[in-house]
Amino acid sequence: MSGYIMWLRSFVGHKPLLQCGTGVIVENEKGEILLIKRTDNGCWGYAGGSVELGEKVEDTACRELLEETGLIAETLELFSVFSGEDTRYTYPNGDEVHNIDIVYICRKFSGTPNPDKIEASDARFFSIDNIPDKISPPLIVPLKKYIEMRKNNSL
Repeated sequence: MSGYIMWLRSFVGHKPLLQCGTGVIVENEKGEILLIKRTDNGCWGYAGGSVELGEKVEDTACRELLEETGLIAETLELFSVFSGEDTRYTYPNGDEVHNIDIVYICRKFSGTPNPDKIEASDARFFSIDNIPDKISPPLIVPLKKYIEMRKNNSL
């Protein structure tokens, strides 16, 4: 959880927050995508997190990717922005959020996936035809859209 979000939570407790975050769908040379197994809910998803005050969203995406996977993004391509009821989520600790998720695709990166063990217990590449069933709820719609577009050769 970001410092800014922790600070807000000190005032509002578990009440709903509007939260701006970024996500990064990393694609390797085989066309597989990197998913991490989250430690907070045990589900799979792409790396990402909340934007800090004054931080550029692209910088957030790079920072979160590095923190959670050990990968360094060399290029980012804007994929899409997601918001609304599909991104509403209540974390296992009771914190409720309405996310605005700015999702990037990263096809050029350096490093080897190495989960941080704090936010991610595992990190591995998956074929888009073999994605795990247990996806983190607010990431289901973005991943479905990404997979659909890839299968239609729209990306």
